[in-house]
Amino acid sequence: MFGSLRVRNYRLYASGQVVSLVGVWMQRVAQDWLVLELSDGSPVALGIAAALQFAPILFLSLWAGVLADRMDKRRLLLVLEVGLGLCALTLGLLDVLGVAELWHVYLLCLLLGAVAAIETPVRQSFVVEMVGRNQLTNAVALNSMTFNLARMVGPAVAGGLIIVVGTGWVFLLNAMTFVGVIAGLLLMRPAELHRGDPVPREKGQLREGLRYVRGRGDLVILLFLVFFVSTFGLNFHVTLAVLARNTFGGDADAYGLLSTLMAVGTLAGATLAARRSAKGKPKPGLLIIGALAFGALEIVAGLMPSLWLTGALLIPVGIAMMTFTTTANSTVQLAVTPAMRGRVMGLYMLVFLGGNPVGGPVMGWLAEHFTARAPLVVGGAVSIVAALVGGVVLARRGGLTLPSYRLGLRRRARL
Repeated sequence: MFGSLRVRNYRLYASGQVVSLVGVWMQRVAQDWLVLELSDGSPVALGIAAALQFAPILFLSLWAGVLADRMDKRRLLLVLEVGLGLCALTLGLLDVLGVAELWHVYLLCLLLGAVAAIETPVRQSFVVEMVGRNQLTNAVALNSMTFNLARMVGPAVAGGLIIVVGTGWVFLLNAMTFVGVIAGLLLMRPAELHRGDPVPREKGQLREGLRYVRGRGDLVILLFLVFFVSTFGLNFHVTLAVLARNTFGGDADAYGLLSTLMAVGTLAGATLAARRSAKGKPKPGLLIIGALAFGALEIVAGLMPSLWLTGALLIPVGIAMMTFTTTANSTVQLAVTPAMRGRVMGLYMLVFLGGNPVGGPVMGWLAEHFTARAPLVVGGAVSIVAALVGGVVLARRGGLTLPSYRLGLRRRARL
């Protein structure tokens, strides 16, 4: 279950990520709350902030994949992590000094999104260099565990800190946490990395990567499913804050509670994914099952009448979500050749996150003109339809294999 942690370089990376990602989740909660305060609780403003933060992915993610194939990923990550820390530091200083305005937050969301649009594909494709192909599925699952452990701790801490010291100090604390991941990258042993030959600089490499994916029907179907589920289903950065404040009349601690309960589910889902990694490559059927379960549970969560019932449903929602996302990530990375991994992961992250500039405002509009529950119900329905379409196409291609599970019952052989 924890096989990748035997690799020294990955241990350094994972430990640094634990520290940094706690700060990142603290900032997400504080940023959402600051936007709501500066906009008098407008869901549309929250959707705009999310759109600005994810919009750079549309323009930079594919080129980031090209850079990942050409350059030393560890050195590139060092520069990018410094940039992310400076964005958090700037927003924190503006807020603490009492001069932060809504347009400041919008601008820094855009800058943060630009750096993250480059950093994410590079970081994703760097995992296999740390652990090798045999441990890749396990490392992806452990990354999800790290991410969701931070997701469980960060919002809870942020909810309390916002009440005690305000959002500005949360941003400053996040800036300090980037020291952990930067130190981990600096302490790595480059000679122990599983590096392939760098791709020489040539014209048309981006188009080459797109042609490669277009010729792989299995990847096209996977990316189709990921786009619709992530764009319309994974809208919790918009909906949870609005649910906590506008529907249930809660404060920042109520938003932190919902985010933490969601994180409990995603951490459990990532743990199960790590256990499954010992059984080999993930099966396409697990991807379809995860998407269907996620959509159905999201609809039910959106219909719950109270804060605590909604939070309780977010736990199985998180489990289903992580089953889907970890299976998709592992499947893509194991299915491509090393020379194309950076470009394919750039396209994957474009599909996974690039729909947020569309989904964020749409979900904000639904929450403002109907109810804060509407984005969850609509997002769940879209996820179910996309899973059914993807499952039918895979079945017709003969590529749909459903996972089998042992129930612990002994079968008696009949002679």
